Amino acid sequence: MTRTFEERISRLVNGGIAGTLAGGLKGVEKESLRVRPDGTLSDRPHPRLLGSALANRYITTDFSEALLEFVTPAFANTWETLRFLCDIHQFTYERLDDELLWSASMPCRIPADDEIPIAQYGSSNVGRMKTIYRRGLGYRYGRSMQTIAGVHFNYSVPEGFWPVWQERQGHRGTLRAFRSEGYFGLVRNFRRFGWLVLYLFGASPALCRSFAPAGAAGLESFDETTLYARWATSLRMSDLGYSNRNQAKINISLDSLEHYVRDLTALITTPEPAFRDIGVKVDGEYRQLNANRLQIENEYYSPIRPKRTAYTGERPTEALLRGGVEYVEIRSLDLSLFDPAGINQNTMRFMEALLLYCLLEESPLLDEAGWSEARTNQGLTARRGRDPALELQRDGRGIPLAAWAGEILAGVRAVAELIDLAAGNDDYVQAVDHQRRKFADPANTPSARVLAALSESSGGFFELGLEAARRHREYFLSLAPAHPERQAELEAEARDSVRRQREIEASDRLTFDEYLQSYFSSWPPIE
Repeated sequence: MTRTFEERISRLVNGGIAGTLAGGLKGVEKESLRVRPDGTLSDRPHPRLLGSALANRYITTDFSEALLEFVTPAFANTWETLRFLCDIHQFTYERLDDELLWSASMPCRIPADDEIPIAQYGSSNVGRMKTIYRRGLGYRYGRSMQTIAGVHFNYSVPEGFWPVWQERQGHRGTLRAFRSEGYFGLVRNFRRFGWLVLYLFGASPALCRSFAPAGAAGLESFDETTLYARWATSLRMSDLGYSNRNQAKINISLDSLEHYVRDLTALITTPEPAFRDIGVKVDGEYRQLNANRLQIENEYYSPIRPKRTAYTGERPTEALLRGGVEYVEIRSLDLSLFDPAGINQNTMRFMEALLLYCLLEESPLLDEAGWSEARTNQGLTARRGRDPALELQRDGRGIPLAAWAGEILAGVRAVAELIDLAAGNDDYVQAVDHQRRKFADPANTPSARVLAALSESSGGFFELGLEAARRHREYFLSLAPAHPERQAELEAEARDSVRRQREIEASDRLTFDEYLQSYFSSWPPIE
């Protein structure tokens, strides 16, 4: 903790406004591959009873037709978020016939690259654009890498906090500018401290040989089917991940909202020779949306994204410029094999307290050295996080991972105390203390537990993942029926999404070529 953080905490407590930190909105986006009963990738279309992947707010697809994505609304209480996520799982399993949801972030026994089905969204211009964007990802990075799954945690600082805190800080600008400035401070600090999330929640220390990408030569053999790294926490977030390997040289400024949008726009409007060689429209079929460094904003991979809910047809950067940052999306959480929904309340509570710590802690701008340290520390923690001898880089010097984590966790616990004070319980402090125990005994980390389970298993990573998938299916199908109102809501959304897709398709007035030209011609000039 820095003196700045301690002073800010004191200002919140002494000013009687600590309670404004409680009640931030939490939402989850959870990805899972649909697999056959034998664990191989499903080749069936998106289940009709789940509605339209284009228009269903709660159940959609990511890269592949087989990669389901569950999206909860944002709630003030973690139990509401988790309950909604569980209800989506139960609703889905009741409509999957005999298929399973793969329980791990790293896929296994997937088919050849060109046999992995790309998600389909219908004949509308917006639906075709979503499919072609994914086709472009396949050409650029390979389809298999796009089947890696994760959990995205969305968090919005309580709206009541911002005007009160702006007054205490003596900020004279607009509330929108102050809020965005605060969020970008949070984002910069998460880039500095995000390695902590990999240590605490990384659950991908092993993978199937059948999936092993380039760079897997540094892994050890567990058996004839499984590779692993002895001290790894999250191979998903290591250099084995396509995004880290192919976008490692991309730095987008986090100095301000304006600089962030400027740099993101530059990447989307700057040609990339390697992607130009792929071709854009070949023999009448689009291979990608364009041949630029990024096709659209979402192609830029970052462990954290500043976001705002966009209007229909509005680009993410347009939404940010219109209204400023509304929330942040954390993208570095692995699926937990030990939780049927892939995440639990303790994880969400800790993440909320960590993000508020990132907001209140001093957050200088990131220079080139700072960016380099952030990338290095993430890579080291992903590959060697549980190595007792591991040192990270901080301000040009080595520091033991556990020592730095202890400093951060002291600040996170101070935030948790303020959240609990408002609620009159100790739920958040308990969540933080639970994570602190993972440093006292690294065997408690999910990555160590996965390796321990492998050692106790009669098979390899594939058998472990398949056993967990079957267990999770049985869990959700054994639950009592969801509340009638929730069941009706999910059924109505599935039904109405099909109608909305038809309406979208019927409303198109431009050809797809015209639509795409109009979409990209409206990008703002780079200043």
